[in-house]
Amino acid sequence: MTTDPEPSSRQRGEDTKVLVAYAGVHGSTRSIAERIAARLREQGLRADALPVEAVDDLRVYDAFVVGSAVHDMAWLPEALTFVRRGAELFVRHGVWIFSVGMPAALRGPWKAFAAKEEEHVAGHLIDELRPRGHRLFSGVIRPEHLSGTGRVKLRAMGLRYGDYRDWSEVDAWARDIARAVLGGAGPGGPA
Repeated sequence: MTTDPEPSSRQRGEDTKVLVAYAGVHGSTRSIAERIAARLREQGLRADALPVEAVDDLRVYDAFVVGSAVHDMAWLPEALTFVRRGAELFVRHGVWIFSVGMPAALRGPWKAFAAKEEEHVAGHLIDELRPRGHRLFSGVIRPEHLSGTGRVKLRAMGLRYGDYRDWSEVDAWARDIARAVLGGAGPGGPA
């Protein structure tokens, strides 16, 4: 009795479609989502990076990565609406989530708040979606991104403007996602 050889990871990946959906305001979340999708494609997966409002049919995807900018310690409303709309499918097929805030900009005693921010921002999403993984990435912060009050708070906390995106961290996480998707581990399996 002969059996067909197992398809290579590359062949399996070419048949696997991953959605990287995002909600952002100033471009950091979009750039991170696009980077994740590019790394997934490098690993042989079919990956689309789309703003949440541009996603029509979730059923055409086999796995999901969803991210949002964090404003006032919360995901953006359009991102929350999107994850609630697709929650059942995300849980069934597997989802990874990411948040884009400013933990790398925190200095001194404020640095300790980064871990608390992640729990506050993503805790309810983790309970609801049971994601395969979550990351809190840092984005870009410029004076024009903040209100006058926001700029005063930023200075009072000793924060600095700048580009805090850590591309090596984003790339490593995307490769981990690709390995999990190509390995076929189900939701709740190793990520």
